[in-house]
Amino acid sequence: FMLVVMIIFLFLRDWRTTIIPVIVIPIAIIGSFFIMFVAGFSINVLTLLGLVLAIGLVVDDSIVVMENIYAKIEQGMDPTQAALKGVGEIFFAVISTTTALVAVFMPVIFLEGLTGRLFREFGVVMAGVVIISSFVALTLSPMLCSRILKQRQKKNRFYTATEPFFEWLNRVYRDSLRTFMKVRWVAFLIIALAGGGMFLFWMLLPAELAPLEDRSRVQISVSGPEGVTFEYMDYHMDRMITGIQEQVPGHEAIISVTSPGFGAASSVNSGFINLILTDPSERDRTQMEIAGSLTRYLQDYTATRNFVIQTQTIGQRRGGLPVQFVLQAPTFEQLEEMLPKFMDAASGRPELSVVDVDLKFNKPEIEMSIDRERAREVGVSVREISRSVQLALTDQRLGFFIMDGKQYEVIGQLERQSRATPMNIRNLYVAGNNGQQIQLDNLVRLQEKSSPPQRFRFNRYVSATVSAGLAPGYSLADGIAAMEDVAATVLDESFRSDLSGASRDFVESADSLLFAFILAIILIYLVLSAQFESFRDPFIILFTVPLAVFGAFFTLWYFQETFNIFSQIGIIMLMGLVSKNAILIVEFANQRKAQGMELMEAITDAAAVRFRPILMTSMSTVLGVTPIALALGAGSESRVSMGLAIIGGLIFASILTLFVIPAIYSYFSSSTAGADNRPDEAITNKVAETRAESVS
Repeated sequence: FMLVVMIIFLFLRDWRTTIIPVIVIPIAIIGSFFIMFVAGFSINVLTLLGLVLAIGLVVDDSIVVMENIYAKIEQGMDPTQAALKGVGEIFFAVISTTTALVAVFMPVIFLEGLTGRLFREFGVVMAGVVIISSFVALTLSPMLCSRILKQRQKKNRFYTATEPFFEWLNRVYRDSLRTFMKVRWVAFLIIALAGGGMFLFWMLLPAELAPLEDRSRVQISVSGPEGVTFEYMDYHMDRMITGIQEQVPGHEAIISVTSPGFGAASSVNSGFINLILTDPSERDRTQMEIAGSLTRYLQDYTATRNFVIQTQTIGQRRGGLPVQFVLQAPTFEQLEEMLPKFMDAASGRPELSVVDVDLKFNKPEIEMSIDRERAREVGVSVREISRSVQLALTDQRLGFFIMDGKQYEVIGQLERQSRATPMNIRNLYVAGNNGQQIQLDNLVRLQEKSSPPQRFRFNRYVSATVSAGLAPGYSLADGIAAMEDVAATVLDESFRSDLSGASRDFVESADSLLFAFILAIILIYLVLSAQFESFRDPFIILFTVPLAVFGAFFTLWYFQETFNIFSQIGIIMLMGLVSKNAILIVEFANQRKAQGMELMEAITDAAAVRFRPILMTSMSTVLGVTPIALALGAGSESRVSMGLAIIGGLIFASILTLFVIPAIYSYFSSSTAGADNRPDEAITNKVAETRAESVS
């Protein structure tokens, strides 16, 4: 808020003009709370993010209106007359920019899935704030201007000292624009280069669902060999905890669970450790650096297999490695045969650091076959054999007894040394019909084999989920692409594949946002076509989109950020922001043509007149987004990419729009006021002048 107000003061250099946005911004922001209340939204991270971004937006319309009125007052016009005439000239441009911005947020509101759940409130808040700010700019701002602004015969010292700079800036732009218009065909070359650069940096940018945030928490998943005892796991978990305490001094807490029993009876060989870190301001290393050092440190623990996991910023919070690739097969036998080949190929990929699979065929198992003929000869039933084995090995509860006022269970089971090996089963005895004890070795055959501790299905198919971590320097998109390459090489046509967890969320969000991006462009074009009553003017305005997207992609690449759900939303929002500048230039050029100016003179004069408000609105939006790009506040790492995308795209597009749009306009617009210029605009201005005269 303070940065936006500072920009307005530096450009207009009058405290009276600064008061107006100071009044307008809180009114628009407070009005948005009413929209949130009606829609049933809460004050949360995303709605507050929308309000922070809105601070730079809500003042744009007021700046445009106020600057136009201020310019007329400087020319000697009465404040009331200037307010009426100024808002009459700018009315259509404000309505057009508002509808364009609202059209951008409409697709975001109707998105489904994870993206829709996340950004629906964000889109509604942003669209509501823009509508309220437009209404305030066209009603309250002109009234305030007519009462607060006045023509000063003597300017203040700051104005006098800085006015030569602004005059020089306007003169330089006007002269450079005239020079550029002599070779205006270069505009098409600039747009072609921006389009090519857009696709180039889109290929270079790493893609992911959302950047990791420092949540001061690292989870370590531990798994031991199948068939190990609780004592084995507990011993190695204690060793690991001692090592972690030495590696990460100053941590807040360590919470460990051995054999949590989440999945199945085989979970005895599993465990997890939650390492709670101190606040980021109290430690030298980030959560990501600590996780990387622990990954290297735990590689020395070969008794168990250990994975260091960081909780994803958004999406499923069940944990697990980020890349989750699901293999689906007709039968378990085919899956058992193919899995080793797939795992070997995936482990060799440089994009993947660790590779694991949930379906393992390594649980030791003894299959006992009863010789029914021999059992019948000695008078032993199958039921008696089963009952004897069950009583000896399965710690079955036989009853209760009470001692010293407390109730205890009676558990029947052999001592550990008598049930530790398969040979112990052979040494069991079972009673025959005649009461004779017969050794079980004479009646059964034992066969050692392995089997999966659990079996999984995905979409009703027999399945196995291959999970993988990402090597340093690679993104989630790289990991998914690596898995797909392995699947294309190893699997035959009887197998199918799918994604799960964070990988599935990433792909679904990318598809949804691509749809939103295309739909936003179509809506902007249709809305502006209805507003301008022309198909050519919106076409000219949309030439700003490739310029903005290229600037956003280049900025993300330069600052080593990723193409994620936040930066994508920022780019969609950017389309509405950059179209505002083009709308101002095209609308004023149309007005100049309606007044009888020649095409080249009209567009050059319109661009020069709109130069200062375009700079003001662009810089106010950039500075309004700057706190987001600077990652101020806890958990702000994920939103840095959004801020950088908006700032980079807006700066790049605003500079080039001042030259490219006039050149494109000179090619596509008609040479005289016609269908693409509303004939009633001159009438509107005349009515405004008549009213102003009557009031004065």
